[in-house]
Amino acid sequence: MFRRLLEPVARVTITVDGQAVMAAEGDTVAAALLANGITRFRRSPTSASPRGPFCAMGVCFECLVTIDGEPNRQACLIPVRDGMQVVTGAAAPDLLAERQ
Repeated sequence: MFRRLLEPVARVTITVDGQAVMAAEGDTVAAALLANGITRFRRSPTSASPRGPFCAMGVCFECLVTIDGEPNRQACLIPVRDGMQVVTGAAAPDLLAERQ
């Protein structure tokens, strides 16, 4: 669905949900995930429906992920760096656990 117009000059490796992923230096976390086919960043706490970037400029909070152990970071605003750990998932795991 998403593709780069130009090939990146420098690449970094980040870990997403335990898997190594290549990203272009200077990409945001959201851009790196989308470029690698990852479109579900979290689940809605009320309906558990999948969520991903909507505005891509920090207004909507649909792209929340855990970055290096810090939850609820906006993936569209954070630049990638080599060795970064990203975890996608639920914004409120307790609510989702109650539904299962």
